[in-house]
Amino acid sequence: MPSWSEYKETARLRGSLAFELFMVESTPAMAPPQMLEILPEHLAYQKQMESEGKLFLAGPLSDASGAEMSGGGLIIYRAASLEEARSLTENDPMHKKGGRTFTLRKWLVNEGSLSLSVGFSNQTASLG
Repeated sequence: MPSWSEYKETARLRGSLAFELFMVESTPAMAPPQMLEILPEHLAYQKQMESEGKLFLAGPLSDASGAEMSGGGLIIYRAASLEEARSLTENDPMHKKGGRTFTLRKWLVNEGSLSLSVGFSNQTASLG
């Protein structure tokens, strides 16, 4: 099995984007009423990370059926390293105050396309 850096270089050599992002799966650790108390601070933190260019995408997840909200979420950060992404994640009030636990992984984006810029928290969109 190749190392992360070997895999990333191989992806680049074959013409893939090899754009490194960091994926956080956030899982409930408290009852919903307790998590709701932390939610305003969590959302303010996400908005701050977005304005600083560190937050790529974030939002809640459904359960496996897709019918109900799970209380968990998915966060994608732009960071220079796994350590920086871990710091961003640990400083999120939802994780810092124990509302959720998290799993952090590197994500190498190789394929796909994007031609729309959307600022979710400030409701902006532009084509580019």
